[in-house]
Amino acid sequence: MNSQPRRNGDQVEGCRTCATDTPHTVSIEIRTENEQAEHSSFSREPYRISVCTVCGEETTRRMNDA
Repeated sequence: MNSQPRRNGDQVEGCRTCATDTPHTVSIEIRTENEQAEHSSFSREPYRISVCTVCGEETTRRMNDA
């Protein structure tokens, strides 16, 4: 396994690709949903973005589904 030092602010989480707990960089983004809709600018939702710092796998989760 290619191990990297844990950076300040990383969150240790399970990674499906690495099959172990690894450091992840976590952020929150506001994304527009259903861009085809007439009022899509009012349809914004928070998403949690988690990126494994070892393999780069990105996991996205809609916060209102948490």
